[in-house]
Amino acid sequence: MEKILDLPLDEKTVRQLKIGETVYLNGVFFTARDEAHVKALEYAKHGKKIPYDFKGLAIYHCGPIMTKEGDKWKVIAAGPTTSTRMNSLEPMFIEKFRVSAIIGKGGMSKPTVDAMQKFGCVYFAFTGGAAVLAAKGIKEVLGVEWLELGMPEALWALVGEKFGPLTVTIDAHGNSLYEDVMKEVEKNIPRAKEILKI
Repeated sequence: MEKILDLPLDEKTVRQLKIGETVYLNGVFFTARDEAHVKALEYAKHGKKIPYDFKGLAIYHCGPIMTKEGDKWKVIAAGPTTSTRMNSLEPMFIEKFRVSAIIGKGGMSKPTVDAMQKFGCVYFAFTGGAAVLAAKGIKEVLGVEWLELGMPEALWALVGEKFGPLTVTIDAHGNSLYEDVMKEVEKNIPRAKEILKI
């Protein structure tokens, strides 16, 4: 069953999401890779105000390709970045800024899953290699901050219109599809070795 969700998301909605559900997002979300995470956390550490309030919103692990038409930016491609790049930064980012969703590919570490459970956040997987499809779900570029970090690392404020499809792969209860898959793989290793005579 598909769900269309409007950002910002409240904690009740987030905690109702289940692994395997397909979701589309409407509303404001932000691209943020490692350098934007570092900069935002540095701002928080020194008591500086970040350009946007992330509470209840979504962060997309993405280095978009943009073009400028007049004074407006337009998204050309917006495929997901592998989320493990942000593993060391994400638990603190979730705690400090109370984002409700992370969008990316490949899943995240146990400390991040724990932070998601504690603060009410989910992980949405977006299919790798679908950068043009992702761009189609972005109705507008609201603005950009920290462009000095470079186009892929800057903080882009985007408006999604049925942005997706996204799959819930880590929920707000500590369940991770990636962990389940790894357990299944590990369970099958002895049988595979037996068949292959390793």
